Amino acid sequence: MPVKIITVEREYGSGSANIARTLAERLGWKLWDQELSAEIARVANVDTLAARRCDERVDPLLYRLFKVYARGSYERALTTGESRVFDTDCMVDMLHQIIEDVASRGNCVIVGRGSPYILRKHPDAYHVFVYAPVDEKVSRIQTLGKTQNEALELVHEVDRERAEFIHHYFGKEWPCRPLYNLMINSKFGDDFVIDSILQNIELLQQRQTQRSVSA
Repeated sequence: MPVKIITVEREYGSGSANIARTLAERLGWKLWDQELSAEIARVANVDTLAARRCDERVDPLLYRLFKVYARGSYERALTTGESRVFDTDCMVDMLHQIIEDVASRGNCVIVGRGSPYILRKHPDAYHVFVYAPVDEKVSRIQTLGKTQNEALELVHEVDRERAEFIHHYFGKEWPCRPLYNLMINSKFGDDFVIDSILQNIELLQQRQTQRSVSA
């Protein structure tokens, strides 16, 4: 079956946002990154700007986990337009629905948000994990205006919280290596990573075609 979905899971600071964006552009596919958080807010009828102003008044651990992992900023005590509590569990339920929905449309690149776990049974999905040495990640984060110490702290903190999020909501280790078709080091450059992903997908599809013919 042709690949119609690429999920990009990543270590923080590995450059995956730019890699996923460029990959989607080269394929002419839809990128789902920050758009996923916006879609959750839309579906839940939660005002995104208001949500970002919320503090950690309730359940700070799960609020912080989801904020860091999904890059959204939604308060666990927010009320939706249907006057029901919009908490992190509700958010994750919606995340499942939204990722399944966007995946059903095909031709898309989805960044993180548990997408490799949610779409693990989709035969048309190709799952990538991007990692990098610590010094490479720190260097990339520093280009965003962080000091070396701040960048180093973020490298450890964000990935630790991503691991906690995945363990809590999916009962899996992070990264769960058996899920991925390709795990690749971004220290060799974004173009190298993108070319490798596309070449691997092409080889995979060639092998699938050969098997179907021989069968």
